[in-house]
Amino acid sequence: MIDRHLAELYAVPTKSLNLAVKRNIEKFPEEFMFRLTKEEYDSLRFQFETLKRGKHSKYLPYAFTEHGVAMAANVLKSERATRMSILIVKAFVKLRAVISTHKELAAQLKLLESKVDKHDAAIQSIIEAIKQLMQPPNPPRKPIGFKIRKNKKNEY
Repeated sequence: MIDRHLAELYAVPTKSLNLAVKRNIEKFPEEFMFRLTKEEYDSLRFQFETLKRGKHSKYLPYAFTEHGVAMAANVLKSERATRMSILIVKAFVKLRAVISTHKELAAQLKLLESKVDKHDAAIQSIIEAIKQLMQPPNPPRKPIGFKIRKNKKNEY
């Protein structure tokens, strides 16, 4: 979450949020908060809004993770910040659950697909065997060799 949006949710100026963070920078390791690069910021800005006079800071914004959002509420120590922090953390938890459900579903589909592939080959071989059994037997062949006639006069 970008610092400006977080400050809006906590009902404080962005400058106040950033100052509170700077005063307590030891509470914000890299996995809680980081500064966007110029390229990342430009990409976000062009995707979501146009540049308006006075609206954009000359400094690159900070981005907060779910842990950083919670820590920012502790640093600000306002009632609204605490309430909003709880709601935001709950939203992150739900988002993580949705993502994990999709990953599990994809894994189960892949497993099912591999089982079906294995069974398809087995089913195909069973069908071939049944087809062979359904074929009429080959016509009987003539016996090979000499035929001995048996007549009543010349019995051997």
